[in-house]
Amino acid sequence: MLNIIDIAALVWFSVLWGGYTMYARRRAKVVSCLSFEMRRKRNHWMQQMLKRDNKMADVGLISTLERNVTFFASSCLLILAGLLTVLTSSERLSVMLSSLIPWSIQTETQIQIKILLLAFIYVFAFFQFTWSLRQYGFCGVLIGAAPDGRAMPQEEQETYANRAAKVIDQAGHSFNYGLRAVYFSLAALTWFIDSVLFIAATVIVIMILKHREFHSKVLKSLQQC
Repeated sequence: MLNIIDIAALVWFSVLWGGYTMYARRRAKVVSCLSFEMRRKRNHWMQQMLKRDNKMADVGLISTLERNVTFFASSCLLILAGLLTVLTSSERLSVMLSSLIPWSIQTETQIQIKILLLAFIYVFAFFQFTWSLRQYGFCGVLIGAAPDGRAMPQEEQETYANRAAKVIDQAGHSFNYGLRAVYFSLAALTWFIDSVLFIAATVIVIMILKHREFHSKVLKSLQQC
């Protein structure tokens, strides 16, 4: 079974993942970040969409977003298939790791638990990606059913645009949750090497995510648009 350091590393990983998710969600409501700026841009997009006669460009953008999400969802299934295959060969994997990393002796049970953690992460990511895909489908319906905004009162136009943008925003959030899970899976991969490295890798992933979400050059460009 897992030793004390392994359990501590697993708890650390879970707390930091959940904690950063809550932090990013709450922080996005009070400061300008990628989520905040994209929400603003999506709302402007839907307002412009209502004023267009031909909405094929908008449908094309939704289709492009769906293809991106589909790629990640399909990748998750392939990775899960690989992980389940490795799970049946955990004994050979344990021997291989012992020869490659002689200072880290791991039992077959420990290897299986670590593989199951990766499998759980990719199952979670798959559900997030497929939910994002469905929500983008809802967005396509909203665009197809959108009335002529030029014949609508300003208040109704803003209300429809805001609600449509919110659906797209929720799809984007689900995609972000899935992508974030992929990032954390890379940290979990280091658990096969060493528990301390696993703890450090989790912190590094948090730092990368925080920088990209709140301090990246892309964010600065979006703020100026």
